[in-house]
Amino acid sequence: MNIVVDTHTHTIASGHAYSTLQEMAIGAAENNIEMFAMTDHGPAMKGAPFLYHFGNLRVIPEVINNVRVVKGAEANIIDYSGALDIPDGYLKRLDFAVASFHDICIIPSSIDEHTNALINVLKNPYIDAIAHPGNPVFQVDIPKVVSAAKEYNKFIEINNHSFVVRPGSEKNCMEFAKECKKQEVKVVCGSDAHISYHVGKFDKIYELFEKINMPEKLIMNTSVSNFLEYFRFKKEELQKK
Repeated sequence: MNIVVDTHTHTIASGHAYSTLQEMAIGAAENNIEMFAMTDHGPAMKGAPFLYHFGNLRVIPEVINNVRVVKGAEANIIDYSGALDIPDGYLKRLDFAVASFHDICIIPSSIDEHTNALINVLKNPYIDAIAHPGNPVFQVDIPKVVSAAKEYNKFIEINNHSFVVRPGSEKNCMEFAKECKKQEVKVVCGSDAHISYHVGKFDKIYELFEKINMPEKLIMNTSVSNFLEYFRFKKEELQKK
C-alpha cells in the first residue's frame, strides 16, 4: 500500500500553521505526494481566515510544483445540531470539505450529543468527511457514526496527527478503522500537516492499517484517480439536488 494523496493540510492562512501554499506543494513533492487538499480552518477558529478566503480559492492553479492541489476547508462544528462555521454557499464551491470538533469552538458534551452532531454533519451534501473523529474529548458512538457515513456516501478520516496531539486517540482511531472495515466504509488519510515537512506523513496510519489488515479498496488515498472519480460522482450527485 502506498498513500499518494493527503486530504488534510493547513497553510499559514489557518493562523497557527507555518508554511505557504507553495511551500506545502514543495513539501508534498519531496514526500512523494501527488495530490493534497488545502483544508484551512473555518472562521470560528481564532486566527483563521475570513469566509472570502474560501470564496476566492478559484484563483489557485490546479497544479503547483507538479502536485495537484485540492481546494478545500476544515469547517468547525459549532453546535450539536451539526451547524458549521462555513455556510453552504461557500462549501459548495470547494472540491473537498471536512468537518470536525475543536474544543475552542464548541464545549465538549455527551456521547449522544457528539454522535448526533456528526450524523447531522454527514447529512450535509457539501461535507465529504469527518476529520479526526477519534478524539476522545468528543467521544462518539463509533458504529452509529460509521453507519451514517455509509448511508450518506461519506468518508471517515484517519488522522495521523491525532496520535501525537490528541491523547487517547489511538484506541478510537483503531476502533473507527475496524468499524469501517466491518461496514465497508471508505476512509481518507490526513496528515493534518501544519508545516510543509509533514505533508504526507502517515507513519501512524500505516502501522494501524497493517495491524488490522485494512483492505486497500477502502483507502481512498492510494491513487489520484480515486479522487478524480469521486469528484465526478459528487458533482453528479449535487446536480440532482
